[in-house]
Amino acid sequence: MNPVEAFLPETYAGGVPYALFRELRATRPVCRIEEPAVGAWPAGPGFWAVFRHADVKHVLRTPETFSSWLGATQIRDPDTPADLDFVRAMMLNQDSPGHSRLRRIVAAALTPRAVRELETAIEERAAALIDSVADRGEADFVELAADLPVWTLAQVMGVPENDRRLLFDWSNRVIGYQDTDHAGSSTADPEELSPMGRAALALRPASAVRPDGRLMNPRSREALADMFGYAHALAERPRPGSVMARMRAGGLGREEFENMFFLFAVAGNETLRNGIPGGLLTLLDHPAGHRLLLDRPELTGSAVEEMLRFWPPVIDFRRTATRDVELGGQLIRRGDKVVVFHASANRDETVFPDPDRFDPTRSPNDHVSFGYGPHFCMGARLARVQMRAMLRGALDRLPGLRLAGEPVRLTSNFQNGLKRLPVRWETDR
Repeated sequence: MNPVEAFLPETYAGGVPYALFRELRATRPVCRIEEPAVGAWPAGPGFWAVFRHADVKHVLRTPETFSSWLGATQIRDPDTPADLDFVRAMMLNQDSPGHSRLRRIVAAALTPRAVRELETAIEERAAALIDSVADRGEADFVELAADLPVWTLAQVMGVPENDRRLLFDWSNRVIGYQDTDHAGSSTADPEELSPMGRAALALRPASAVRPDGRLMNPRSREALADMFGYAHALAERPRPGSVMARMRAGGLGREEFENMFFLFAVAGNETLRNGIPGGLLTLLDHPAGHRLLLDRPELTGSAVEEMLRFWPPVIDFRRTATRDVELGGQLIRRGDKVVVFHASANRDETVFPDPDRFDPTRSPNDHVSFGYGPHFCMGARLARVQMRAMLRGALDRLPGLRLAGEPVRLTSNFQNGLKRLPVRWETDR
């Protein structure tokens, strides 16, 4: 097998290449991978790929050697120095002390108490979503589940109800830019948006192509003019206690504010939009685990952890070496890209006995699906609440739940996503 398959987005349209990861963990746990051109996107300089659990955790917990700030955290380099400077204002793309300062500003909105206060509302919303389709006998679970993280984010951020669809479209455009079905996402109906939402929509670039003929980076300021315009408008009237209010009171600079809005609107949405359907598909693909969870609902918590291990929503993240360093027997030079593969670490046989077996009772379960070290996901607690609510609701309210067709995967080397998951169940009719 060619290691470059681990980079190519089209590889993941057919599923995460776990057989390749297993071979590389055994033979080349840290290896150099080429970065060929993908469609209209130019070739890159290549990177060091890290596949073993211990090495992945080492990279993630040592920002003094493996920096998030130097080159940001996506495999693909920002197009220009100005683009790099802009994304460096995002908490995700910073090291301490800047990272710690930004993290403190928003931490108060995601405390255990704040999440507990949302938990009942999330469970009620999940139940209402399931009940809305229960009489149909079939649905696309991707479409059904997509509402819950968007609704939850709207509560946390203070986004008006009729503007929630904008969050959905922004996530599609940013995360799904390698997939033709998502790259041009525009599902928000202008007639249903608030005046603030309609004003933002008018700021959306008419084309994804720059005047010089190059494609816009979908994560750049110019490509997301509508999202940032909306963010500033919303900040003028933040709901008390919302993340937006915390951000406004925290003294964020303009670029810091825009990137923080980006982080919540996109990362907080897309991870769950992939993790919830991916968790259900994992369960449906493993009948013994499915039956066990039906019989023992008290296992829902540990089953969600195993779903996260088995179907990590994020496949990989990038760092940049701050100095020459040896890792896995390889000499990595200062300035080299280093990409950790969470999906491979979660199947490391030295950490997880029988790693390709789905076991809802697995304990301990040291998966790295929410990262590790100083950048451990701030929204992990809220994500778990949403996964438990949606999956438990589906199992309790949709008897005989099963696949109704072939799932369709997202083409992406970053997000482990589904575009469609047709399911059916028994009804009383």
